[in-house]
Amino acid sequence: MLQKVFHTNRRLYGSTKSILVTGGAGFLGSHLCDYLLRQGHEVICADNLFTGTKRNLDHLHANPLFEFVRHDVTFPLYVEVDEIYNLACPASPVQYQHDPVQTTKTSVHGAINMLGLAKRLGCKILQASTSEVYGNPAVHPQTEDYWGNVNPIGPRSCYDEGKRCAETLFFDYHRQMGVEIKVARIFNTYGPRMHPHDGRVVSNFIMQALSGQPITIFGDGQQTRSFCYVDDLIEGLVRLMNSDASITGPINLGNPVEFTIAELAEQVTRRIGGNSSMEYKDLPQDDPMQRKPDISLAKSALDWEPKVTLQEGLGETISYFQSLHAESRSPEYT
Repeated sequence: MLQKVFHTNRRLYGSTKSILVTGGAGFLGSHLCDYLLRQGHEVICADNLFTGTKRNLDHLHANPLFEFVRHDVTFPLYVEVDEIYNLACPASPVQYQHDPVQTTKTSVHGAINMLGLAKRLGCKILQASTSEVYGNPAVHPQTEDYWGNVNPIGPRSCYDEGKRCAETLFFDYHRQMGVEIKVARIFNTYGPRMHPHDGRVVSNFIMQALSGQPITIFGDGQQTRSFCYVDDLIEGLVRLMNSDASITGPINLGNPVEFTIAELAEQVTRRIGGNSSMEYKDLPQDDPMQRKPDISLAKSALDWEPKVTLQEGLGETISYFQSLHAESRSPEYT
């Protein structure tokens, strides 16, 4: 009876929904909040601000459809919503290795708490998983049926295995309890609102070039990545959430155009100019040598594929970091 009362209290006016975005103050989460609000939905953003920042949400606080809740998903959250996007988790090696125990808790306890909420409310829930579930892949490009090559006890395991366990929980809640789930495996994504010091290769290279510092390349620079612009990725997430109930995933979301790290460094330095040299360092443990999604399933099931080229996306991203860099050097900032 209690659950029925909760359902009748939830707001559904036509196509308008009440949507929870965990990790909504982060890079991806804030862009997702923007997208959903533009569609006319009510958005509750939950974030403990460990890696997210209020700055990403400053432009939303005057919107009557938006609400921010400071909350850690390792604890239960009691709200009434129609859909849940679970994006809460540090996502860069620098961030998730800072407190690896908490990273694993965020992935596992966070999944349990959000799945419990979805079960109680009878609503759909999307898990932001990651290409890191494939580890250092022995299959290239990576398809969703590949089980991966992951070190379970290495420095990256808190994130890799945490996300793998979260996927397990999602599919067990789906099979055992009938929760409607969506699982997206997100490949390297970049764009405005990335944290300038999160250790990801795009933000690293741009910030180093803007500061005139050497561009740090780990290994010989021949390892590859595929870079998806944030607008394309958000479109893919929303399409997955809105897809037929039979489409659970996991579905790869990323850009299949592959670049070496050295090629990325060259593009960034050419766009920014300056005299930054290349500085080579040892490759970190378990750093994957290749990363490229096979997006055949996303194309067929969601009619989705990226549209923004790396050249176009880098232009927008560099402009964002240039504004941050100029602000940090102004007298008002210091």
